[in-house]
Formats: sequence, C-alpha cells, structure tokens
Amino acid sequence: MTLYTQKDKNIRKTYLLIFGFLVFIIALGWYFSFVLNSGIILYIAVIFSVAMSFISYWYSDKIVLKMSGAREITKKDSPEIYRIVENLSITAGLPAPKIYIIEDIAMNAFATGRDYKHSVVAVTTGLLKVLDKNELEGVIAHELSHIGNRDTLVSTLVVVLVGFVALLSDFFIRMQIFGIGGRNKEGGGQAQIILMIIGILFAILSPIVAMIIQLSISRKREFLADASGALLTRYPEGLASALHKISKDNHKIKRVSKSTAHLFFSDPIHGLQNKKKISWFGKLFMTHPLAEERIKALLNNEK
Repeated sequence: MTLYTQKDKNIRKTYLLIFGFLVFIIALGWYFSFVLNSGIILYIAVIFSVAMSFISYWYSDKIVLKMSGAREITKKDSPEIYRIVENLSITAGLPAPKIYIIEDIAMNAFATGRDYKHSVVAVTTGLLKVLDKNELEGVIAHELSHIGNRDTLVSTLVVVLVGFVALLSDFFIRMQIFGIGGRNKEGGGQAQIILMIIGILFAILSPIVAMIIQLSISRKREFLADASGALLTRYPEGLASALHKISKDNHKIKRVSKSTAHLFFSDPIHGLQNKKKISWFGKLFMTHPLAEERIKALLNNEK
C-alpha cells in the first residue's frame, strides 16, 4: 500500500464512518419510537445523528486538543520546532500545520485535523527536552505523514463517534435506573424489558465496539507513516533512534484515554514495551506496533 492509496482509502473510510453512525442512530430512534409509541423519538434521533456527525467532522480536532490539554504556541515560543515543521512541510508539499504543546514529561506526539489546511501537530515538552534534532525530525516527519495520508481525519472522527456510543450506553442504563420509557398502555412491561436488555447490551458492547473501531484503523498505518517519514528526512536512523528512546521512557501522559490512545506517536497507555513483556494475546489489543518491530522495519527498508 502506498501513501496515495492510503489517502484515498482513508477518505472513503471517513464517509463510511459518518454514514454508518447516521444509519445506526436513526434506526435506533425508529425502533424506540415504535416500541414506546412516540414519534418524537425518531425526530430527536435524526436531529441528534446529523448534529453529532457535523460536530465530529468540523470540531473533532478541537475536542481532541482540549481533551489532551494542548495549547498552541507561536514561533517565538519555540523557534527550533517551528523550523523543523516548516522545512519538513515544504519537503512533503503540505501547508505547515499549527503547532501545539502538551505540558507533560512523557515523550509523545500526535497529529490531528480534518484536512491539510486545518492540520495540527502536538508534541509533549518531554519529547522536546530529550530528543536531539535528527530524532525530533523523524517524529515530526512521521506525524506529517499521517496528515498527508489523511489518517488524522479518520483517527479524530473515531474519538468523537466512539465517545457517543459510550454516552448512549450510559443513557440506556440511566433510563432503567429512573424507570423512564415503556409507559404506554399496551405492552408497557414488555417495552420496559426490551429497554433493559438493550441498555445492558450497550453497556457491555460499547467498550468492545470502541476497541474494534480503533483497531480497524490498523497498526499498518504506523508502519506506513514510519516509512513515509523516513523518506521525508532521508535519515531513517533518526526516527529509529527516537523510537528506541521513547520505548525506554516509563512516564505516561496524564491526560489520555482509551478513545484517544490511537492518535499518539507511541501507545500512551501501554507504551512501546519490549516484546518479552507482552503476551501474544495482549498484542492483539494494542493500538501501535512494538518499538522493536518498527525499528526493524525502518532499518530493513534502508537496506
């Protein structure tokens, strides 16, 4: 898979995510309007699904930045990182993204934004302090590759849409706690039982769905971004060295959740641990490949 085919695939995946979310919420609204004999529920579901899809597309990047505690900086704040981003953006043929800083000693970074003109690269203060110029260029080139591949659009949308699935789960549970719904004269008890079952199913399945969606983004995109980043800098050793240093970092980012973990350069929850520390089953649920696998791929590609 090349950078260009990945870009087209991610654009199609974005439309499928939004369309699937619209259909799911509207279908759910229709079902409950039928069970509870209340047409207003269907109208609410349509309005809600359209509004959430709009928010996901246009504001998901801002939501993610807020969740991460990132703040925008100017060229005066950090001229070195600005020069690196601007030079690599020119090489990649991309508009220079805005730069955000996360005040955290952990070494990590992520890119977000719905398109090239609204892209953002965020890095932690820990990353800036520890990595040298070549290593930092490797990480930034990796993140710019995500922007070029349009990975950022899909990845950021997933954060918001998965969050809404979790909210729906909580909504159904609360309906049961407060005894809302199922009060129509015909089959009220049956409707109440159906609501209870669906609420329980949502509570059980929502985290599983969230994990499946995150994993569907695929660990392959990290290998592709590594390879594309190495082409930008023409120095894969820099990125490989950065991966090695980050894999030794025991600090974990404070403001992170399972819904945003897949956005980062390295897994902010599990880290880039050594293979011996993780079982084969554990690897199935990781959002990122292991550091040694990424380093091996980089250095082998060079040869």
